[in-house]
Amino acid sequence: MPGEMDEPKQRPGTGCPVRGVLDRIGDQWSLLTLEALDDDKKRFNELLREIGDISKQMLSKTLRHLEQDGFISRTVYPEVPPRVEYELTEMGRSFLVPMKALIGWADQNHSAIIRSRQRHETGV
Repeated sequence: MPGEMDEPKQRPGTGCPVRGVLDRIGDQWSLLTLEALDDDKKRFNELLREIGDISKQMLSKTLRHLEQDGFISRTVYPEVPPRVEYELTEMGRSFLVPMKALIGWADQNHSAIIRSRQRHETGV
């Protein structure tokens, strides 16, 4: 109808909004980074130690993407040497609720998934 706003057109193949979110946070590093920031703000090297097997380059890329999408904020303090801290935004904190539910589900069902994979691989 005239005067009504049209729904934004999606590019072919982009699907629903969930796809874009899952593309960004569906990798292991984003979830682990968000989980590491759950308790407090942290500096880069603190995150590097807490997350573990992540390279500096991958952590830097992950932090940049999470900041671009509004999950975390980055604060640079005018000190020598420079101090940079990362923390969850309000949106990042709100994401912890479903993320923790997913982590709990994964913990609860991990053994069953492994058994199912083994049965599938062995044909039993």
